[in-house]
Amino acid sequence: MLKHVPNTLTIIRLLLIPFIILYIFTGNYILAFVFFTISGLTDIADGFIARKFNLISNLGKLLDPLADKLTQISTLTSLVITNIIPIWILIIVLLKEFIMIVGASFLYGKDVVVYSKWYGKLATVLFYVAIVISLLTKQFNITNICGSIDFILYCLALITTVFALIMYINDLYSKGFIDKQDLKKEVTIDRKEKKNK
Repeated sequence: MLKHVPNTLTIIRLLLIPFIILYIFTGNYILAFVFFTISGLTDIADGFIARKFNLISNLGKLLDPLADKLTQISTLTSLVITNIIPIWILIIVLLKEFIMIVGASFLYGKDVVVYSKWYGKLATVLFYVAIVISLLTKQFNITNICGSIDFILYCLALITTVFALIMYINDLYSKGFIDKQDLKKEVTIDRKEKKNK
């Protein structure tokens, strides 16, 4: 039974997303904070249990970052729509995720699973802390010191996110997950076809 605990906790995180969104939109930031904190704690718990008891699975490697990203993007989107944070924060995150999806398309059909590294986790933690401060700041109308700290945390989270993206792309090329020769061949074929025309 223990082997299913990490993935079960990850699924719970996915199920918590609608509640977080609901309470942000209804202005109940305390409950949004509670559910968001529970989500963060289950994230820590499933990672700890998986490593402690050697229960890491390929499904978990895919499901865990998926739950992280869906929670993060859904919450950030809700905060943008309710005018709690600026839209450019969300745009940068979405662009990064789009590039990640494009990169993942190169791995389709290849026998490889790319899972989150420490810098990806660090970015997630920074976003979690920044979002928590945003919720508490909105709930208690604290806009001075907390607002400045929150902004700095979002900036650090974005910097770490961009760094994680750069490292991800570097891994794809350095480990040969993307065949550079195949990409060159496609360009060569296109040029030959144009000459024939």
